[in-house]
Amino acid sequence: MATGLIWLLIPLTKVNATESRQLETLNQPQNHLSELNQYTQLDATPITPVNELSDVQPTDWAFQALQSLVERYGCLTGYANGTFQGNRAMTRFEFAAAFNACLDKINQSLNAETTNAVTQEDLMKVQKLQEQFATELATVRGRVDTVETVTQQLEQQQFSTTTKLDGQIIVAAADAFGDASRRGNGDDSNLALYNRARINFITSFTGKDRLLLRMQASNVVNPIAPGNEARLSFQSGGDSNNNVSISKLEYRFLVGKKVEVFVGTGFNTYFDDADVINPLQSDAYGTVSRFGRYNTVYRLGGDTGVGVTFIPNENFKAQFFYLAGNANNPSRGLFNSKYGALGQLIWYPNSEDKATKIAFTYVNAYSENGLGHNTGSLASNLNDRKVSSNSYGIEANFKINDGFQLGGWVGYINARALTGDVKGDADIWNWAVTLAFPDLGKQGNLGGIIVGMQPKLTGSSAQLSGLPRRDPDTGFHIEAFYRYQINDRISITPGVILLTAPNHNEQNGDIFLGVVRTTFRI
Repeated sequence: MATGLIWLLIPLTKVNATESRQLETLNQPQNHLSELNQYTQLDATPITPVNELSDVQPTDWAFQALQSLVERYGCLTGYANGTFQGNRAMTRFEFAAAFNACLDKINQSLNAETTNAVTQEDLMKVQKLQEQFATELATVRGRVDTVETVTQQLEQQQFSTTTKLDGQIIVAAADAFGDASRRGNGDDSNLALYNRARINFITSFTGKDRLLLRMQASNVVNPIAPGNEARLSFQSGGDSNNNVSISKLEYRFLVGKKVEVFVGTGFNTYFDDADVINPLQSDAYGTVSRFGRYNTVYRLGGDTGVGVTFIPNENFKAQFFYLAGNANNPSRGLFNSKYGALGQLIWYPNSEDKATKIAFTYVNAYSENGLGHNTGSLASNLNDRKVSSNSYGIEANFKINDGFQLGGWVGYINARALTGDVKGDADIWNWAVTLAFPDLGKQGNLGGIIVGMQPKLTGSSAQLSGLPRRDPDTGFHIEAFYRYQINDRISITPGVILLTAPNHNEQNGDIFLGVVRTTFRI
């Protein structure tokens, strides 16, 4: 008798909440899940009554038989006292789903060969219930088989078991007004429409590492201005023809519990792979200006190298990065061309508040064509000459309350011109004050204000070839933006920037820049 029952029970697949969760993870079609969940979810919650289809009454023999099986074998665990709430009617499909769960439990008891695990009386009840509900049991099994088939198809057709894809699309419009021209006299800038698309392939092999491959296409061209002050945050790379390229390839992994190692390459690789402190830094969700993202000292160096982050305790973090500019050129390599070496110490005054922090940054760099930070005045970049530099930065951010953070930075670059008719030293400064308003208006929104001075050549030991001894005046960067989160995947960010004395020269008229950026997360 028992042997025959085991053979009869094996084809009846158990339907439980764990399997339902697995199927949801695989993103199964909702029609199958909704139909199945209408009858199941037996291991987690009581069965939902459908009064208008009350086919099995509490007074029926079948109902009472199932009730005794549930209480004896613990088929349904949704009730706190372990009993079956047999005081309401059930549809025949509800009943069949519950009975199917009991069949599995009883079969487990038989396979365990526990002494007196299943009584002869219970086996008789099971046999009779199977006969009376054969049609409903077959339907439940058929629905489960359908879902299992779809699951198998998705597993076979899925892109990867270890890699996930995410993407980001930016669509923006921008125009500059005032004296937006190279000569600083007259408006040569027109309304322009931009797009930038990125796809990230993200893989983890151990759960404690991350491999990221980013593909990018962009057509963003910066607005016209006398200097580099009008550059946009989301302009990335040298291509503006929507050609697809690998913009970033990086691998991060842990060494023990306190050390993270970074290895990366691509034109999206900067020192901003370290912590730049600024909560407004995101080029897609934060500031609309290049300068507003972080201290200019982070923009020195190359695009290929390694980084190490060491966290000795909850109050301190140390970071060391080395990035070379021609690492793929055998005649130059990692150490015989453009490079940047960064060392940074970050202090968290309150270990429970990671938004409040102060950083002290040092960068030693060398370049064969100026500093290459591409912000501020043209003179501050020291273009068209080999340059070595030592740079120092202090960055800070303080969380005043949940809706307001105050921060900023100051950066100093001491550069030496190594080539040209006249060689010598030059001093470049930049600074900014940032105000961040998280969740302004509603959760997910962000307001930001940035006031600062973009990089300025403040003095030099000699008049370097083709450059003034210093920038003649001081211009300011005044920016405000507001990111409105339409939903969890779409945000729109209008922003305005006022640039006074562009190129740090009062002979150039002020520039007013308007930007509207829409970001889609896919």
